[in-house]
Amino acid sequence: MQNVTTNNIAAKPVAATQSVTSTPSAIAGSTPKPKPANVEHVVILVEENHSFGQIIGKNAAPYLNSLVKEGALFSNSFGIRHPSQPNYLALFSGSAQNVKDDSCPHSFSTPNLATELMGAHLSFGGYSEDMPKVGFTGCSSKGYGRKHNPWVNFTNVPAGVNMPLTSLPSDFAKLPTVSFIIPNHMDDMHDGTVAQADQWLKQHIDPYVTWAKKHNSLLIVTWDEDDFSPKNHIPTLFVGPMVKPGTYSETINHYNVLRTIEDMYHLGHLGESAKANPIKDVWK
Repeated sequence: MQNVTTNNIAAKPVAATQSVTSTPSAIAGSTPKPKPANVEHVVILVEENHSFGQIIGKNAAPYLNSLVKEGALFSNSFGIRHPSQPNYLALFSGSAQNVKDDSCPHSFSTPNLATELMGAHLSFGGYSEDMPKVGFTGCSSKGYGRKHNPWVNFTNVPAGVNMPLTSLPSDFAKLPTVSFIIPNHMDDMHDGTVAQADQWLKQHIDPYVTWAKKHNSLLIVTWDEDDFSPKNHIPTLFVGPMVKPGTYSETINHYNVLRTIEDMYHLGHLGESAKANPIKDVWK
């Protein structure tokens, strides 16, 4: 695969942004560390439109459920709102940016995860399946939808970090500090089946999971929203050698996940993430 690495690049929640910390029984009473030490890389993969109960423990998703056994499963994780686009924007910038639908295009100049990383002399990259070229600004192409790609909407994010999945480096040491991977509509459960998405993950993500175990790196798998229910209850998983496996019951949403990444790299707090508690209890 082509290696495109860019360095120095830099809503109203359904559930409350204040987390209630709860540890697995095996580690109850321990003092949680505020963040893991020296995480080399974080990869965030976003799936589509399925609820917690449609994924966790289901035979159609054997690979995802194998990751559950390896990592931290958040049993009370929620999307911010419906439909898709506001959730991606919230996870990336701490705000839905007043977007309430999947319309395209939008343009913002507010701070975001990429600019925060850039300001800290770290790096960011977004990899979208079926996006035809680096810097593409169109609303769709094959199974790609701009509504699932929040960074393209920000004028302060360099075009070079907006990459097709074919740009993902095969040498994971060359990944940006924080990366998003966005499958196409068939492979992210939006239009395809759970089984199809699960097989795609095994093929495309398991090599990174294996590599991450030896390189102190983290995988986050989450969903934008559930199947349009009022609860908006989604699965969220953290997998990596710094993670204590278990099921964690504190209430989290996309703002808590963003705040956790921000604190991991000593970044500023974007929008609603400033009000959200970082996730602390999963680290070894």
